[in-house]
Amino acid sequence: MNTQAVRDYLLGLQHRIVAALETVDGNAFLSDGWTREPGGRLEGDGLSRLIEGGAVFERGGVNFSHVKGRVLPPSATQHRPELAGAPFEAMGVSLVMHPHNPFVPTVHMNVRAFIALPPDAPAVTWFGGGMDLTPYYGYERDAQHFHRVCREALVPHGPALHPKFKAWCDDYFFLKHRQEPRGIGGIFFDDFAEGGFDAGFALIQSVGDAFLGAYLPIVERRQGYAYGERERDFQAYRRGRYVEFNLVWDRGTLFGLQSGGRTESILMSMPPQVKWRYDWAPEPGTPEARLYSDFLRPRDWADEPPTALWL
Repeated sequence: MNTQAVRDYLLGLQHRIVAALETVDGNAFLSDGWTREPGGRLEGDGLSRLIEGGAVFERGGVNFSHVKGRVLPPSATQHRPELAGAPFEAMGVSLVMHPHNPFVPTVHMNVRAFIALPPDAPAVTWFGGGMDLTPYYGYERDAQHFHRVCREALVPHGPALHPKFKAWCDDYFFLKHRQEPRGIGGIFFDDFAEGGFDAGFALIQSVGDAFLGAYLPIVERRQGYAYGERERDFQAYRRGRYVEFNLVWDRGTLFGLQSGGRTESILMSMPPQVKWRYDWAPEPGTPEARLYSDFLRPRDWADEPPTALWL
């Protein structure tokens, strides 16, 4: 079990993603390194990379963290109760990008490793991660592309993973209190330990390496689209669903807060401008209504025939 190799990969992944996003935006990300000294609930270090008010990205961040703690928080032992109370080590890269243009979707990606260190027992390692897309105005071609890249990333790890991880993503990024999906999904997995350390590490590398190819073509295709107050208003309304999911249901947010993590980095995923309305619904036949009817439902996007470039 080579945890240094995982750390080195994650830092390299963060650097590659930030460099590519800076090229697209034309502006630099801020760098905010931090350290937690031994003696508290957590020790370790991290590097937050953040952009606000960019040319393309209104707000976004690509965070690396590597922490050790004395007791696994409840969110990390939800499916492994036998590890409750064990010391742990966790590291990962997590990103969320919120573009200005409502025709460019918000995206989330995360890859992470956990090592539990129960007393008088061997270390237990598992991996998690995935990526998902949250459009405000849906385009079939974008959804198909995103899901195909996700499927291709999993091919080296066996044919069963993509159907399983796609369904897991659809189920996970679902607002139960609203009875609606957050977006159009992608892939998601957690508590992955099949094949041991090497297999799990290889899996998160495949997912992390696929991110730029999944997202940047969509940004480049849509960022020049003209928009107005109506589109920005709908974007702000739908961003409210993003906030609700992250604060109510997201295990990563809960893990960070329950373990005493760095609040600024944990809540980096929050969009900069959000609106809520009471009992609102889009008018039938509008592009906003089409998001609900055509996109906010499970579809086998990767298997659909490619649509025209502008759709």
